[in-house]
Amino acid sequence: MTIISMIGLLAAALTTISFLPQAIKTIKEKDTGSISLGMYSLFTTGVLLWLIYGISIMDIPIIAANLVTFALASFILGMKLKYK
Repeated sequence: MTIISMIGLLAAALTTISFLPQAIKTIKEKDTGSISLGMYSLFTTGVLLWLIYGISIMDIPIIAANLVTFALASFILGMKLKYK
């Protein structure tokens, strides 16, 4: 594994993990009032496009990061829609 791949995997891990506190808070409190529907809709769509891009070029760090981030962002977006 190259240093560039390791940097990509570390970046993927850190940016993906950053969504866990919001997801956990949303699950516990069921409060999504401070979350912007527009921002999360755009963000989730962007992450989905990054995932499609990563799959198309077979780039594991991009695929891994965006697969997990898409799942977490989709969950938060779903909770926002449910508890709106």
